[in-house]
This record gives sequence, structure tokens and C-alpha cells, in this order.
Amino acid sequence: MSGAGRTGGTRTGFDCDVLVVGGGIVGLSTAYALTRSTPGTRVVVLEKEPAPARHQTGRNSGVIHSGIYYRPGSLKARYATRGAAEMVKFCAEHGLPHRVTGKLIVATRRDELPRLHALVQRGRKNGIPVRELGPAQITEYEPQVRGLAAIHVGTTGVCDFAAVARALGEAAQAAGAEVRCGEEVVAVDRRPWGVAVRTASGAVVRARAMVNCAGLHSDRLARLTGDDPGVRIVPFRGEYYELADPSLVRGLVYPVPDPAFPFLGVHLTRGLDDHVHVGPNAVPALAREGYGWNVVHPRELASTLAWPGSWRIARRHWRYGAGELRRSLSKRAFTTAVRELLPAAEEDGLRRVPAGVRAQAVGRDGALVDDFLIHETSRVVHVLNAPSPAATASLPIGRAIASRARAHL
Repeated sequence: MSGAGRTGGTRTGFDCDVLVVGGGIVGLSTAYALTRSTPGTRVVVLEKEPAPARHQTGRNSGVIHSGIYYRPGSLKARYATRGAAEMVKFCAEHGLPHRVTGKLIVATRRDELPRLHALVQRGRKNGIPVRELGPAQITEYEPQVRGLAAIHVGTTGVCDFAAVARALGEAAQAAGAEVRCGEEVVAVDRRPWGVAVRTASGAVVRARAMVNCAGLHSDRLARLTGDDPGVRIVPFRGEYYELADPSLVRGLVYPVPDPAFPFLGVHLTRGLDDHVHVGPNAVPALAREGYGWNVVHPRELASTLAWPGSWRIARRHWRYGAGELRRSLSKRAFTTAVRELLPAAEEDGLRRVPAGVRAQAVGRDGALVDDFLIHETSRVVHVLNAPSPAATASLPIGRAIASRARAHL
């Protein structure tokens, strides 16, 4: 892209002011925020798939998270609590399907009770109303669920995040943004005046600033710009079943999470279609988009294995990982885990449904990045860790990223 340097620094020399790479809900929310906050800003979104929201956005449980799990003061806590209310409002204003259901977080063992109490305190610090329940009150909400104690979180809900992403993209385009699908970025040329990218189709897009919202490929895109992201995306596949008898569960039921991990454990989610999803089970994926054990990309797998943090995770958490792997390979073991919450669950009453893949940033030291991670370098904003609850929090996240991008103009 040697010609890119000859475009100069004038506005007319650029194809857009801000180039957003990635057409998931975070990228499209960023484009939406840019067009709303600064009318006239020229925005282009490049998405490698034929349509937006094909990966994390379109393959999650659809839960609008309350923000109860996240460390007070963290980006996740601030954006999730704010984003949950905004997401419900956005869905209502745009006629998108959604439902505020509330959820139960249930302790089934005595050693979980202190962690459940800590969640109550954390929720209150985050400004989330919670109600503590005993065993009899649990059955009032969920007659088939058993536990020693629980908390009810009333602000949790469900929606269709892929539909939200499409609505964000349509609103951004109505305001002048351009969303180009089927355009995978393969090269980036960063100059003092801005950024030029080349796509697999041979198209070149020149921008004054770039936002990296590439999700599962965000660290690779960062390296294409010449930046060292300092983390590696390690893909974890979330495997789901659904209940053949959805009448067993009325709403949303979660176990008490282990604070050492960013995963919430096997939970029960009644969706907008009234099907009840069970999961996810979290196992390492053998490709960035490895939605099954049969999907293996040797180069991507080698990249994961070459990262020192991957081996340090394995050494530190091998016992937890072995349990997840066992539940992945054995439906009976998965059913046993489900029965801790739902004793009526039967192995032949579980049907496998499509999996998702979580883009989890991992440090060189093996630490799982716990919060949203956004890095800025010259002319570029990198979103390097935005797993759950990023869909819930996408509206405030998009505004924050848009603000950073505008500063580079």
C-alpha cells in the first residue's frame, strides 16, 4: 500500500474519518455512537463475514446481565449496570423482542454460601437491588429447582443481540455510515496522517483513525498495525444443550460462580423462544472459530500453544479444565452437573444445540484478563478483551470507544 502515504492529511484524501474493523455488536455500537455524537463524521465498518453478528454476538445466551458479578468500579460493573437499562430501553424504542425476567443465583452446597453472600454485597455496591431467598422461597420462583439459599436479581432479562446489532447498523447507516460485509482486513499501513487497510478482495480503505473491534481476531489485527497487544486471544468454546421439557424452568437460574474464573458455570436460560438452554460448558477451542471438536486450524492452534500464558493457565487450572473436558465428552457427566440445580433433569431430556466461542484475552503470565481491555496507540483504538457482558454493555462501551476515536481526529 505504498500509495497510501500520498493521500496526505487532508479530509478529501481519506475514504472515511473512522474505520471500524468488526461488525459485531461492539463495533456497530461504536459506529452508531460516532454518527450520533458527531453528525457528519464519516464512518466505515468492515466485517469479514457475509453479514454482521455471526460470532460472539449471534452465538450467546441472549441474557441482559445485571452487573452483579463484576468488581465494583471495574469497567464491566459500570458499563453492565448502565448498559442493561439502556439495552431494555433500546429494544423497546426499536420494537425488538426482549423480556425482563429476573434471575436466581442458587447455592447448592454449604461451601457456596459465603460466595453467595459476597455476591449480595457486591450487587449492592454496584447499585443492583437483590433479594435473599431461603429454600422455600426458591421453589416459589422455580418449583423444580433445589438449593440451600439463593438471591433474586430483578433487572436481568433476555433479548436477541443479533437483532440489536442489526438495528444499530441500520441506524448508523441511516446517519451516513457505511457497513461493508465480506471484507476481511489482511494488511494495515499506519502513517502519521492516519491508517490504510487492504482487504482480501484487494480494496483499500484510508481513514484518519481506526477502531479494532475484531473480537476473536483482535490481537492478530493489533499485530497487523505494528502494535504489541501484550495479550493473546485464547478461544474457549461454550457448549450448550436445551431441555426437551422446557416447563421444568420458568426463567433464568444460575449457580454461584467461582471467582477464580470468568465463566459463570452451567446455568438454565429460558429464551425469547421459550426454549430453555443449559450451559455453557467451557473448553479450549482448537480454532478461533472452533464451534466443534472437528474444527481444527493448525496455524491458530499453534499460535495458542506458543503463547506462554496458555501453558500457565493449564498448569494452574488443570483440575477445573479436566472437569469441563469431562462434561464436554460425557453427556452423563454434563447431566450430573445440571442436576445440582435441577434434580428433574434427565440425560435423554437434553438435546445438543449450537455452540459459541468466547474470545478470552490471556496475559503472558497466564492471567485471564478479567475486565474489558481497551488500548490506544497512534491513530488506533484496540478493543482487546470484550467478552460477556459486552453485549449487555454495548451501548455505553460504544460511546466510550467512539470518544477515544474522536480524540484521534
